[in-house]
Amino acid sequence: GCIEADVIVAALDAIERRQPIRLKFGVSDETAWSAGLPCGGNIEIFVEPLAGPQDLTFVKKLIEARSAREAVLVETNLDSGLKTFHHNQTQLPADLSSLLASGRSRILQLTNGDVFVHAICPSPRLLIIGATHIAQATVAIAERIGYSSTIIDPRESFASSFRFGNTQVKHAWPQDALDELGFDAFTAIVALAHVSHIDDEALQFGLCNDVRYIGALGSTRNHAKRRARLIEAGFSNTQIDRIHCPIGLDIGAATPEEIALSIVSEIVLAFRGPRRKNTKTA
Repeated sequence: GCIEADVIVAALDAIERRQPIRLKFGVSDETAWSAGLPCGGNIEIFVEPLAGPQDLTFVKKLIEARSAREAVLVETNLDSGLKTFHHNQTQLPADLSSLLASGRSRILQLTNGDVFVHAICPSPRLLIIGATHIAQATVAIAERIGYSSTIIDPRESFASSFRFGNTQVKHAWPQDALDELGFDAFTAIVALAHVSHIDDEALQFGLCNDVRYIGALGSTRNHAKRRARLIEAGFSNTQIDRIHCPIGLDIGAATPEEIALSIVSEIVLAFRGPRRKNTKTA
């Protein structure tokens, strides 16, 4: 609609004046119909010029954080354009830390003016154990929403590039592959082999490390047996409770594609958190 043209004009003005500009569009504006806002929506756009060594350093920090899969938080004062860069989650107040964990951004009203808190996080990464039909469908859905996936399976006849296209495939036991691939707070371990000694190895790795999500395919009865094996291996009930099993949100899924949809939905919930307070969390 018309908003894009207005933003371009504002950007040129911001570059010339070297001052940030805050634009607001809503249902009362004449651009509302062309922008698709008559439903009651509002859009605010902050246009800021980047110039000089200081802003170049800022951009380099963002690029370095992205390359290192490090989450960062940028506070921008919407009056002055002054930016504050945070990259250590443990030193943040609880409200800012929760934004960084969920990847959500928002405007905060502070004593020195409105501040836009921009959470810039790496995209979630799925480490999928077991090259099954459900894994094929899970990879396809994850790819559509921008999540990267790696298939791990020691059985080469299952884990073939023919079945998984351009998705990275590791022919290795979970412990070896996971050690090599590494992990971070934006990693999900998804055990779909449905073979106890393969899945258990991956789950033990997940329980020993700070990954965001751990899920395993299997019925409640099978998970009770799995719990007994993990307890025997030295894990506590509290640790084992981190495992989502049966995996996926309960949407009555039956086909591999439906099960994959429920799995990816639960992973999204684990990373984003619910928008409504009465929503079940992952």
